[in-house]
Amino acid sequence: MKAKGETVPTDAFGHVSLAKINPGQYFAKRLSELIGAEKCLVQKSGYFARAAPSNEYDRTLINKCAKTAVESAIASVSGCMGEDEDVEGTPIRAIEFERIKGGKPFNKDQAWFNKMLTEIGQI
Repeated sequence: MKAKGETVPTDAFGHVSLAKINPGQYFAKRLSELIGAEKCLVQKSGYFARAAPSNEYDRTLINKCAKTAVESAIASVSGCMGEDEDVEGTPIRAIEFERIKGGKPFNKDQAWFNKMLTEIGQI
């Protein structure tokens, strides 16, 4: 935006207001055009994205998901990027939409979840 001479919206603290510039929608539109995608869905976590700064694990996971998303798009593979818990080794892949339609309760007793709660001081 700056390169085009446009004003970059900021919040009260001087941080770029991502909600106002919507980089996810920008990249979705641009990448969709480049690969000829008929449909594209961008979801923002909103509250969770602002709840705490990312740590090294978060950044590594985001990087892996982004790389896999690009590879999947080039190969015309649709899905939701994430760790596939139903596949040996929980690889990051484009998980078929029909498999993630929801409706299953979250298991709050999972070891990884309780470890995270401990790490962030919630328990």
